[in-house]
Amino acid sequence: MSTQRRHELTDVQWERLTPLLPPQRPHTGRPANDHRTILNGMLWILRTGAPWRDLPERYGSWKTVASRFRRWRDAGIWDRILHALQAEAAHDGTLDDTLAIIDGTSIRAHHQAAGAKKGALRSNSGGVVGDGAANYT
Repeated sequence: MSTQRRHELTDVQWERLTPLLPPQRPHTGRPANDHRTILNGMLWILRTGAPWRDLPERYGSWKTVASRFRRWRDAGIWDRILHALQAEAAHDGTLDDTLAIIDGTSIRAHHQAAGAKKGALRSNSGGVVGDGAANYT
């Protein structure tokens, strides 16, 4: 009996995702790794923040998992899954709009990260001022 790990998909979650994933490759040549195992490997990476090379062997080769992650990203699979799950949640009335948007404009960054010149002076209001000379036209 296999144990359910806390970072892996439940059977209910897997049943919801299965129709949204691309079909498994046909069993010709080298057998393809199971989508569920690969997806659980992706989730392990995302939840732990570990590098791909540290992926546990139970999920298969880290190269395979990383490659499928990139191929699905490039093919728009992740966008399709997100939109389908959002539409399903909106239809069911379970979509929480406060959690549906992540926007980088709300993240504070150091003034140099915004393109300010190194060593630029800052005014009391927090804005960056020029070289100290008044600019009048």
